[in-house]
Amino acid sequence: MSAKDIVLKPISAADARRVVQREHYSGKVVQNSQFHIGVFYFGELEGAMQFGPSIDKRKTAGLVRGSGWHEFTELNRMAFSEKLPKNSESRALGVAFRLLGKHAPQLKWVISFADAAQCGDGTIYRASGFLLTGIKPNGQLLRMPDGSIVAKKSLDNPNHTAADGRFGSAVALGSGATLLPGYQFRYVRFLDPTWVDRLTVPVIPFDKIPPECRMYRGESTRGGLNRAPGDQPGKGSENLTPPLHFSEGEP
Repeated sequence: MSAKDIVLKPISAADARRVVQREHYSGKVVQNSQFHIGVFYFGELEGAMQFGPSIDKRKTAGLVRGSGWHEFTELNRMAFSEKLPKNSESRALGVAFRLLGKHAPQLKWVISFADAAQCGDGTIYRASGFLLTGIKPNGQLLRMPDGSIVAKKSLDNPNHTAADGRFGSAVALGSGATLLPGYQFRYVRFLDPTWVDRLTVPVIPFDKIPPECRMYRGESTRGGLNRAPGDQPGKGSENLTPPLHFSEGEP
């Protein structure tokens, strides 16, 4: 049994959401995802990838000079079952990019994020041809008194009212919530290699990632955890939930 046994094909949004809710560490779906790719293992749907627009497409587009809004997409979710063999993520990403090239030839590049506050620092991305373009301390997640993790942006959304049972992050922090420590990593993968020179932010060499930023399966690897590129990052993916995205344009 190997990663070569997996099969990828488009699936419905409903099927992708079921996999994400079951397998992604956050358990949360991105409602506006547009492309849904299923990962099948001997006929069983054991993984899903969802691609769609970034929260702020204008700022995201600025990462690559001359990008039209229709020429990039975000890997919103990548959720894989533990039943999938080792290296399934990196193989699935490679196949998914070919599917995007076939079904959405207008796309030139993909952006994604690694949540080094809850999951990992992006080993799978680095094994799959992504460029690291940003490392930022995480200041957007709160651990609530009941142990649940909530994004500050969600609590501060003006569209949520008291009737929704929501309140601001300042109130939460004053009521015993704490900021979740960690980092956010931003990655870019070019589907069209001729666009690489259009990148407007520096590429960070992987060996320059500070030890304090390293994370695997939700734990710091500063103590010297050994792992190889392509190792599975535990249940779910290394993607950020939407509220954690960089304020684009920041290195």
